[in-house]
Amino acid sequence: MLGLEPHPEGGWYRQTWVSPESVELPDGRVRPTATLIHFLLPAGESSAWHRVLSDEIWLAHSGVVTVELGGSGPAPEPGEKHAVGMAEGAELQVLVPAGVWQRTIPSDREALVSCLVSPGFDFADFELA
Repeated sequence: MLGLEPHPEGGWYRQTWVSPESVELPDGRVRPTATLIHFLLPAGESSAWHRVLSDEIWLAHSGVVTVELGGSGPAPEPGEKHAVGMAEGAELQVLVPAGVWQRTIPSDREALVSCLVSPGFDFADFELA
């Protein structure tokens, strides 16, 4: 229905928007100003520790997904957890700052979110732990 494909970190995704505007970053990389994906995490599945070189905002659509932040060191460490969803006590949006390790924790229900990345996402800026 959503035309999703497997994501290397786990879960399923489809890029839905790429800004037509680009920006040159201080290190010389050129990226769109922002990108957006749908991300589906089926019940019982998780995404692996990973980080990107841009800020990422998780936006809730359905279900609840728990995002754990793992610091910005050379390897992730267990850290604060944020429930992203429409349920009581969950947040509608969560910011993962650039360079911070993140993963999702399995839930008993599937969750659909959008992830907005700025400057825009590029797999060259993506690191799995």
